Amino acid sequence: MNMWIPTEHEKYGVVLASFRGTVQHGLPLEIGDTVQMLEKCEGWYRGFVLKNPNSKGIFPCSYIHLKNAHIKNKGQFEMVVPTEDSVITEMTSTLRDWGAMWKQLYVKNEGDLFHRLWHVMNEILDLRRQVLVGHLTHDRMRDVKQHITARLDWGNEQLCLDLVPRKEFSMVDPEEISVTELYRLMEHRHRKKETPTPVSTHHLFVHMKSLMSSNLGEELEVFFFIYDSRENKPLSERFFVKLNKNGLPKYPDKSERQCTLFVDLGSGDLRKDVYIVVHIIRIGRMGAGEKKNTCNVQYRRPFGCAVVSIADLLTADSKDDHLLKVYACNTESEWSQIHDNIIKKVNIRYNLLGSNTGLAVALQLLHGDIDQLRREYMILFTRGVSITRKLGFSDVIMPGEMRNDLYITLEKGEFEKGGKSVARNVEVTIYALDADGQILKGFVATGSGEPGGDEYHTFVLYHNNSPRWAELIKLPIPVDVFRGSHVRFEFRHCSTKDKGEKKLFGFSFVPLMQEDGRTLPDGTHELIVHKCEENANLQDCARYLKLHFYKCNLPGNNQTLKGTKESFWITSFLCSTKLTQNGDMLDLLKWRAHPERISDSLSKLKEIDGSEIVKFLQDTLDTLFGILDESSQKYALKVFDCLVHIINLLQDSKFQHFMPVMDTYIEGHFAGALSYRDLIKVLKWYVDRIIDAERQEHIRQVLKATEYIFKYIIQSRRLFALATGGQNEEEFRCCMHELFMSIRFFLSLEDKGSRPITQTQAVFLQSFPAVYGELLKLFTVREVATFVRETLGSIPTASQSDCPLEAVKLHCIVKTVESELYTNPESRCILLPVILRLMQAYMQEQKDLVMCAHILTCMLSLLKKDETDPSEEVNLIVESLLVVLLRTLLEITNRPQPAAPTLRPQVQDVTGEFVACLLALLRQMKDLHYMQLLQRFSSKDDLRDFLLHIFTVFRILIRPEMFSKDWAVMRLVTNNIIITTVLYLSDALRKNFLNDKFDYKVWDSYFCLSVIFINQPCLQLETFSASKKKKILEKYGDMRVMMGCEIFSMWQNLGEHKLNFIPAMIGPFLEVTLVPQPDLRNVMIPIFHDMMDWEQRRSGNFKQVEAKLIDKLDSLMSEGKGDETYRELFNSIIPLFGPYPSLLKKIERETWRESGISLIATVTRLMERLLDYRDCMKVGEVDGKKIGCTVSLLNFYKTELNKEEMYIRYIHKLYELHLKAQNYTEASYTLLLYDELLEWSERPLREFLNYPMQSEWQRKEHLHLTILQNFDRGKCWENGIILCRELADQYESYYDYRNLSKMRMMEASFYDKIMDQQRLEPEFFRVGFYGKKFPFFLRNKEFVCRGHDYERLEAFQQRMLNEFPHAIAMQHANQPDQTIYQADAQYLQIYAVAPIPDSQDVLQRDGVHDNIKSFYKVNHIWRYRYDRPFHKGTKDKENEFKSLWVERTTLTLVQSLPGISRWFEVERRELVEVSPLENAIEVIENKNLQLRTLITQCQTRQMQNINPLTMCLNGVIDAAVNGGLARYQEAFFAKDYIMNHPEDGDKIGRLRELMFEQAHILEFGLTVHDKFVPQDMRPLHKKLVDQFHLMKSSLGIQCNVYSLKEFPAYMRASPTHFTNGSTRGGRNSAPNIMNPEGGGRVVARRSPLSYPAANRYSSSSLSSQASNEVSNITGQSESSDEVFNMQPSPSTSSLSSNHSASPNVTSSAPSSTRGSPQLPDKQKHTRENCLSPRDRPCSAVYPNPLDPTLRAVPQPPSDSSLPRSDPSISTPDKVVKPAPSSWSLDTSLSDFNGKGPPIPPRPPYTGSPARTTRSQSPVISSRSPQKNSAPPFTPSPTECQSTGLVSNSPVLSGSYSSGISSLSRCSVSEASGTENTPWDHPFPNSTSIGFDEPIRRENKTPPPYSIHDRNNPRRPVPIPPGLSILPSIDAPPVPPKPHQIRKPEMEPRRPDHFPRPRPLPRKVSQL
Repeated sequence: MNMWIPTEHEKYGVVLASFRGTVQHGLPLEIGDTVQMLEKCEGWYRGFVLKNPNSKGIFPCSYIHLKNAHIKNKGQFEMVVPTEDSVITEMTSTLRDWGAMWKQLYVKNEGDLFHRLWHVMNEILDLRRQVLVGHLTHDRMRDVKQHITARLDWGNEQLCLDLVPRKEFSMVDPEEISVTELYRLMEHRHRKKETPTPVSTHHLFVHMKSLMSSNLGEELEVFFFIYDSRENKPLSERFFVKLNKNGLPKYPDKSERQCTLFVDLGSGDLRKDVYIVVHIIRIGRMGAGEKKNTCNVQYRRPFGCAVVSIADLLTADSKDDHLLKVYACNTESEWSQIHDNIIKKVNIRYNLLGSNTGLAVALQLLHGDIDQLRREYMILFTRGVSITRKLGFSDVIMPGEMRNDLYITLEKGEFEKGGKSVARNVEVTIYALDADGQILKGFVATGSGEPGGDEYHTFVLYHNNSPRWAELIKLPIPVDVFRGSHVRFEFRHCSTKDKGEKKLFGFSFVPLMQEDGRTLPDGTHELIVHKCEENANLQDCARYLKLHFYKCNLPGNNQTLKGTKESFWITSFLCSTKLTQNGDMLDLLKWRAHPERISDSLSKLKEIDGSEIVKFLQDTLDTLFGILDESSQKYALKVFDCLVHIINLLQDSKFQHFMPVMDTYIEGHFAGALSYRDLIKVLKWYVDRIIDAERQEHIRQVLKATEYIFKYIIQSRRLFALATGGQNEEEFRCCMHELFMSIRFFLSLEDKGSRPITQTQAVFLQSFPAVYGELLKLFTVREVATFVRETLGSIPTASQSDCPLEAVKLHCIVKTVESELYTNPESRCILLPVILRLMQAYMQEQKDLVMCAHILTCMLSLLKKDETDPSEEVNLIVESLLVVLLRTLLEITNRPQPAAPTLRPQVQDVTGEFVACLLALLRQMKDLHYMQLLQRFSSKDDLRDFLLHIFTVFRILIRPEMFSKDWAVMRLVTNNIIITTVLYLSDALRKNFLNDKFDYKVWDSYFCLSVIFINQPCLQLETFSASKKKKILEKYGDMRVMMGCEIFSMWQNLGEHKLNFIPAMIGPFLEVTLVPQPDLRNVMIPIFHDMMDWEQRRSGNFKQVEAKLIDKLDSLMSEGKGDETYRELFNSIIPLFGPYPSLLKKIERETWRESGISLIATVTRLMERLLDYRDCMKVGEVDGKKIGCTVSLLNFYKTELNKEEMYIRYIHKLYELHLKAQNYTEASYTLLLYDELLEWSERPLREFLNYPMQSEWQRKEHLHLTILQNFDRGKCWENGIILCRELADQYESYYDYRNLSKMRMMEASFYDKIMDQQRLEPEFFRVGFYGKKFPFFLRNKEFVCRGHDYERLEAFQQRMLNEFPHAIAMQHANQPDQTIYQADAQYLQIYAVAPIPDSQDVLQRDGVHDNIKSFYKVNHIWRYRYDRPFHKGTKDKENEFKSLWVERTTLTLVQSLPGISRWFEVERRELVEVSPLENAIEVIENKNLQLRTLITQCQTRQMQNINPLTMCLNGVIDAAVNGGLARYQEAFFAKDYIMNHPEDGDKIGRLRELMFEQAHILEFGLTVHDKFVPQDMRPLHKKLVDQFHLMKSSLGIQCNVYSLKEFPAYMRASPTHFTNGSTRGGRNSAPNIMNPEGGGRVVARRSPLSYPAANRYSSSSLSSQASNEVSNITGQSESSDEVFNMQPSPSTSSLSSNHSASPNVTSSAPSSTRGSPQLPDKQKHTRENCLSPRDRPCSAVYPNPLDPTLRAVPQPPSDSSLPRSDPSISTPDKVVKPAPSSWSLDTSLSDFNGKGPPIPPRPPYTGSPARTTRSQSPVISSRSPQKNSAPPFTPSPTECQSTGLVSNSPVLSGSYSSGISSLSRCSVSEASGTENTPWDHPFPNSTSIGFDEPIRRENKTPPPYSIHDRNNPRRPVPIPPGLSILPSIDAPPVPPKPHQIRKPEMEPRRPDHFPRPRPLPRKVSQL
């Protein structure tokens, strides 16, 4: 068997094809992966993919393409680096990173960036192929790499990746260069990205397209030029385009004749007053309208002009063509000024050349130098474009530029008539002729774009003897032809006669060069017009050249020519690099011919124009040094001054490019071997006389030229030494030493009086560093360094801050440090001390920090580059600058932000430079340097200050804002240096500041730095991509772990001093443990045990540790810690005390282990809640999770931690959530929690949250007003009344009658709103959250939720599924088993429940308005009920009621609803089974109540129509006739049943009584119905009466229908009885087995707008015909036996079964529960069609879940008069004797008219009075399918409480409804079910308030936030428990508190001598 052999050279490769890795130990590979091979065996490699080095395996060799690579760290930890171009490597890795992110862009729907990145990636791949092929030229390769890096940088920036530092397109290794250089690279790339460098050179591209005009027919010539309207002169040559007769270019195939580039425009030329001017000349007949004749002669005639401002092109779209308007002259003679008139808008002199005439031109401004444009616009230059130059030289003259252009402008002429009656038509023809008189061919250029011609014809102005042309032509005549050449101008008259001939009548000429060699001077010249004839022979130019040509130069005796009126004016301008017009220049150059003029010529040199001097630079310098060699004694000083003038001239920006020309001259042409002596001597003479000179200007000019003077001196000496073999060396050295002595003396002087020499010193220092390189040519490095050191050392140190010398000194040092001299280590050690001395002085005074930073940067960059050991230099820099550098950094980082935003970048630059310098210096420091540094501190205080400074600076360096976001490389280098330095300094900390020398401040600074260091975002490796993480770990390791180990080590050294850091460091150390790094946690966690141990020793407990830990955990959440990225981290913070057994074991071994374990449990629970809170708060909208989680956390802080401040903070957070969700009632309850903590006292309270500093009374008053406002908005006026009373008592005790009045009015308005406004009644839902995936506060718990307005079960189900999108809806209502509890999933179980009111005294009281009662039915509810029907035993198919039982579940909450949340947890659940007989009793009782209510409403005319009563009577009578009650008789009155159930005798009697009672009620109801029934419903009434007779006869009751007056007394009951129901002990009433109180019966709510709901509470026998009565009204009928075919449905109501429930929540009830015979199809159909889903009648089999008669809650033993409902006792034992009926036989109907609601009295402030006001909420009964007349309240879609279906009673529909809606819900509290007119609501009854608590819950702990048990000296006012709210932004509805805003007209407060009542002291909130 072959062995695996380690690979030697086959180390690195790329996967060619994907490999699945299906073999044993196979490694799956994807195409393109890079792999590293470790071993090889028989065609297989073993290795790993580089992106996942932890996974190793085998793969075939054939799948791998090998690539060259070199190996670092050979062996187990070897690293492979591919040996390829670094740009290729970067491309490959970057594209891999982009690939993953690119896919995410698609997922995030960022389509634009997705597509752009796709194109860039493809482009990079294509360029990569080109580079890999290797066929590119060097220049092309450079361009490609530049393009690649630009694309890479763009992509990195778009994807927010890191900025890559590069040098020559290659990434740099930060370890290979100094930090200062790295910073420079980063800054350069950053600035390049942010601010493009401004361009100073601009060019104008012009493309002539066409001239559009309707009257063309002649050829045109178009001239473009740039014109300066400010100076009234052209700035450029002309661009000339010829157009054909159609207005199109004549040569369309030659683009260079249509396009031009106006080059070399400066930034100053892009002004508003600089224009592009277009002149258009037509070629044709003299007059545009002349008829065509035989004459073929054509003339150039003016046509039109157009102008456009260049400034307009800066904002125009460069791609748009411009259509220029063309104007013509009104007067032809003003043609030369037409463009000026158009610009100045002199409208009377020009007009538009037709509305359809326009010049189509493309204009575009281009920026940059011409070479750059050639690269960027290659197509433009390849296709061809002419170049149009500026007139004259450009702003910068280049040495190699060759020009010899003479520009002549034909200005004007003055001519005589010549014997003609009219003026002439003058045309001028121009010729250029050489010395022989031959015409120069092709040297007359009309403009660029067209080739030069032999001659030029001007345009002709019609009949004008004084024509003005202003036409510019260029004569580019070569230099060698220029001498002897001249220009001739011939003047001809153009006849308009038939022949059209041109007659010559004169000429002018001008020579181009004078006899002395000077050219034609620039300027305007008046030329003589010589007359001649047509046949004159001008070919012989020698004849006329002897004549005069200038009129001004005519001799005085030549009167003939002087007197002539004819003249011709031209303007000439020469632009030549070879010819001169200056005579002084020529005199100097020809000095040998005129020796006597030397002195004069040298003096005049300074007056010659600089452009003339640079033309002849070499000749001029030769002349100067020739004069110096021959006459040094006589002219040395003047030659020196001229040389200085020329040197300084070249330093001008216009001529600076001629500096290389002078350098070349010195190196190659200079021959003055003896000149050095004179130059040294004159220079020393000038330096020596500085002190005495009155004026320093000339001396400064001399010193400014020092660099080149020394160049000439050194070169001269070298030539001399070369020629003589080094003679006179000592003499030369001596002269140089003397010169430097003079310089040092001059530099050491200070200003005295009126001779300021500091400016002169500054001038010298500016040029001095340039001398170093020249001196090194003749002196050794040490000699030159000594010169420099002594020279710089002579500079005075103390000078004024505004002295010009200060800045220049630093500038000189910069140049010194950058010079070649300083780079030599030998000279550096000589120069360094003096440089450091100057630097230290500047930095200590915080002056010129920019320059100081630059100097330091240069110095430290050299240390890294130098191959020699820089140890000594580092030591010098550390000794001189480290401390001052730290202070400088502290100073500049603590400066306030400057007001001007422009200053900030400069400050930032300085900070970054200094930071880089500090880091570079620290990186260079080794052990020896740290040792020496620490030894230099003479005292502990100095060392302490140093450590504090450096730790503070380090904290500044790791701030996020220190470097740009994408400077990850710089941050990592910084952190690496910091941790290295900290490791060195920690030893000093241990040695010098422990034990008796302990210094808390230093240690605290150290620990703070360490914690901040670990928590930096740039070190959180878990957040990075795998490749980035790998690179960081390979280069630096995990620096967090290193620092954590150092923290632990230092902590262990503290000993007893640890107590100083408890509890201060608990928070920071806890933050470190939140870092998801296991090694770091392992190191840090034992510190917590240590803290607990030391705190236990000190104080006997560790409460401080616990408090700080809890506070820090909460603050970390509020700071955004623990977002989704840290989910795993927060889950494992519990292992802070869990999975690390070392800590638990330690705690278990301690004596304090119980309290330790308790702390662990507390922190664990808090973390669970904080984790939930974090997760919930991430969601945008307010939902139940957010509110529930906040409530859970708030409870935890109050009950378990007793952290009052945190508790109050979360109260207000919860309040804000409620306001946002429009849960105004819950918001009020929430803010009441804070209100309860305050007393009515004058104790001052500090500013807190949004509250100002104020007294406790004022804050409590403000809270009351805010709570009242929210109770009002939530329509919970009953609770508001209580608060109004309390606040009114306070105002009354202060005699603040104004506010008292307003409070009483508010209370009264609340009473009005209760009686007048309608409130929706909410529905309630039970929700179970099962499974481990739910948040902790929901997990495996069940809640009851208060629904939103109008929210039914289906809507609630959908809302819950939306809030928990991953949840699975359970399909049954049974309690889940343990598998569901422990599942890693989310299960939701939802069904509706019915509230069980506790306020029976209000609900059963006679005369209480329904609006009042309806409030107590759904508010302050602790218990809720859910009924599930089932069959026990054998089901009787003929009569299912015999075996139909009801399973009744009662849920008791931890707090009543409504409260501080819309849902509360179920605390206890009880299960009771109701027998069929008991169920029948309940059903009939409920229907009787409903009938009474409707009859009373009808009698009192509360119903708008009689339909509800009609439908109810129809449903009961018709059902009874068809067997409804008969089924009950058959089931329970049969002998068999009575014999088998003897214990049910009383119940059977009770059922019989109820049936008879129902018959009597129906009889009375029919009587009332007869009175009010409309005429069209009389037939139905008659039918009901007939059917009622049948029903009575079936029951054996005598049938008598009485009138109202004759009706039996017991039936003429008080309407109140019908409205509110009878008392539990009535004549006909039997005790309710399920009613613990035994007394009250829940009263049906009524609403006349929703009559169908009245049917929801009928039994099947009583209500199945609700639909029939509708059909009867409409003429349809239905089988009367439908009731027998109804089967019970556990749904909330059959209306819910028709609602479409969510598909994942619907299900059918178990089939075993399905009972009675099926409903016939016809009846089903009719039933479904007749009733809307909400109208379906409810089953009488299921009683009202709100009915207190069915509750089974254990009662307090103290009340023996009430019946008990204990599930452990049998049903008969629960029965109590019937009480007398509350139906009065004598009460007349009139007794009930006009009765108002009872006013709740003010009970004494004892007990818990707020039970009934605990949970009011704005709810409106919404169970009717009909539209409510009042506008509905739109529930917030994010409210978490349930609404709606709880109170609906079940229906016996055809089958059980499917889904969760099938869960039964019987509610008599809604029996009336109809919607009232708006705003009917009751107020809490004081009797209920005062005494309900002990009855309701004997064993229940009081609510956690109670406002009771107060000791208040004033009238105690009950407040609802658990109410709470935060101050609202809106103004409260009542005036401000009595101590604040008082209006002047208000009566003053009580006199001061009245003592204010003071409350008894108690511990209340300090907030």
